[in-house]
Amino acid sequence: MEDRNRYLREREKLLFEISREGKIGYSPLKDDIECAFEPEAEKDCLREDIPYFPELSEVEVVRHFTRLSQWNYAVDAGLYPLGSCTMKYNPKINEKVARFSGFLAVHPYQPERTVQGCLKLIHELDSWLSEITGMAKFSLQPAAGAHGELTGMMIIRAHLSKMGDPRKIVLIPDSAHGTNPSSAHICGYRVEEVRSNSNGCVDLASLEEKVNKDVAALMLTNPNTLGVFEENIAAIEEIIHRNGSLLYCDGANMNALVGISRPGDAGVDVLHLNLHKTFSTPHGGGGPGAGPVGVSRRLVPMLPVPVVDVKDGKYFLSYDGPESIGRVRSFYGNFLILVRAYSYIIALGAEGLREIAQAAVLNANYIRKSLEGLYHLPYSAPTLHEVVFSDKHLEATGVKTLDIAKRLLDYRFHPPTIYFPLIVKGALMIEPTESESREELDEFIQAMRAISEEAMKDPELLKNAPYTTPVRRLDEVRAARNPRLKWSPDKR
Repeated sequence: MEDRNRYLREREKLLFEISREGKIGYSPLKDDIECAFEPEAEKDCLREDIPYFPELSEVEVVRHFTRLSQWNYAVDAGLYPLGSCTMKYNPKINEKVARFSGFLAVHPYQPERTVQGCLKLIHELDSWLSEITGMAKFSLQPAAGAHGELTGMMIIRAHLSKMGDPRKIVLIPDSAHGTNPSSAHICGYRVEEVRSNSNGCVDLASLEEKVNKDVAALMLTNPNTLGVFEENIAAIEEIIHRNGSLLYCDGANMNALVGISRPGDAGVDVLHLNLHKTFSTPHGGGGPGAGPVGVSRRLVPMLPVPVVDVKDGKYFLSYDGPESIGRVRSFYGNFLILVRAYSYIIALGAEGLREIAQAAVLNANYIRKSLEGLYHLPYSAPTLHEVVFSDKHLEATGVKTLDIAKRLLDYRFHPPTIYFPLIVKGALMIEPTESESREELDEFIQAMRAISEEAMKDPELLKNAPYTTPVRRLDEVRAARNPRLKWSPDKR
């Protein structure tokens, strides 16, 4: 196998360790050279010297941060198979479009007549997402997937309150995304779990048993976190609506369905999307995101305000929403993220969007078929965009899922999601997305096969991995309970 460790370096020293007294990173102006701009500051605004502040030359600082940047793993560097997270490639054309001055330089307080193009983009993105998902209308305000979940549950509570009873319980399958219970709880609901059947889908008998007049909604992830499509979606919808409850769909896994299946056609009342997952906007790092929420026709009045509307060819922000849950984000969400998603959709078109799902499902099943037999597959049901294995086949060796993940680092791959979903003990959750070529998948498969063989022959090799990374295996329990997040001189 090609050496994928060629960019790794020895441990990088801290700036404090590199520092030497008297070094500076700039050259002050000579006294006889007149400065064109010499700001003055009040003495009480000047900071005193910072004890132990690093003293380095400019080149040392630049090289330090450049070396650190080469340690970062990102989707631009290679396969990022985090199941349920959909770490897909972000086309650079999206970034270019988002930097057009007409988008980048606008201000949210500009008069509407000066931002007609921006308002039109929001309006069209709303209509496109509605067409793709089968929902009646979207709010693009929510700033993340979990924020979208919260907004969706607020809409459900507002609707049921209008009907006279907000109810008390939200049902959540054991195969749902982990943020669902928190979103329901924040909205004042008690959460009850619905178990899965042997195929990894919602157990209809368990659902029937849980449903009563106190149930406000079912929060369904479809496809679920096993990568399995809920084959009984029609029966689920009938049970929920017969009870006067609402059907919420966590659309974070829409990457598997876009252009093929529309949640709105299945009777979904509320749906949130993760634009970073399905529509390729940047993901992670705590930066801006977007989690639009779509609703069925009867819930449109509850959408957050303002909404972008059009009259006589002019776009405007409408605050006319007496039944609205109100604003959930300043202005109208993270606009430049919306621009990126708009660019992605318009570049691909209807056929291209369909190919997203087809390629994502093909790639996941290619990995599944290539590793079946070597890694334990807890559910035999057909999988879509992701596949979940477990470490059960390695019980005799003592090797755990964490050891496999650590050893993958030596093969220069980011590990998949581990120990999730919780219904699979020792889970390895792999999602290659549609971004990856067969060559990249083959290298990953080869690495996973090699690790399986190593586990059988030399378990200790995996238990002490990684070996080629700048930082070796950490005491993760201690790091979580007693983190050291800053340098101090007494720790030198």
